[in-house]
Amino acid sequence: MSVPRLRSPLGLARATVVLLGLVALADLLAIGAGFGVYRVADDLARGSGAFGAGLTGRAHHADTLYTASGVVQTAMWLVCAVVFLVWLYRVRVNAEVFRPDGHSKARAWVIAGWVVPLANFWYPRRVVLDVWDASGPAGARPRHALINFWWALWLVTSQVGWLMQRAYGSAHTAADFREAALEVMISDAVDIVAAGLAVLVVLRLTRMQHQKALAGPMLVPALG
Repeated sequence: MSVPRLRSPLGLARATVVLLGLVALADLLAIGAGFGVYRVADDLARGSGAFGAGLTGRAHHADTLYTASGVVQTAMWLVCAVVFLVWLYRVRVNAEVFRPDGHSKARAWVIAGWVVPLANFWYPRRVVLDVWDASGPAGARPRHALINFWWALWLVTSQVGWLMQRAYGSAHTAADFREAALEVMISDAVDIVAAGLAVLVVLRLTRMQHQKALAGPMLVPALG
């Protein structure tokens, strides 16, 4: 393992925040598209829509928009995930300078913790908590409420959202599509809140490291 040295996370933090905002925007667009699917499915389930070419056209249009919004969501999520992990790796290395003995997981888990089954339920949170504690003011008692809320919502939106998408893909009746679309919209709404909390985590942790580095050479060298 290379010797850790301080490097500024400010640029990566800004990029991560922008991408998290775009993820939230993609979720918002998906909610709008999902509402279109919900309305068409509800008309079909209730038998209140105008049957024929008009309803078929509405259904096709709603499904096309919904599929397109899903593609945008996936693309935004993948790009954001890459930049977020690069930022997280940067602040983890910085945290090793601040507190070399304050990390319960090896540096490789910064990335692997998100993809290894079962470990991905708690390892990423542990990594972030260790970085958070190492980056805080010396002697201060760190509070973890923000990280805990963010992580809880992340687990909900990642695990439940995946199940809801599967339910939508396996729907057969109009009532099935209506219920699945509603559940996916709720999951997307939770994801927007989770993205907002992730923004707060990124900004707070980056600010903590920047302030600690600028505290003076008696503690750590300034970020370069």
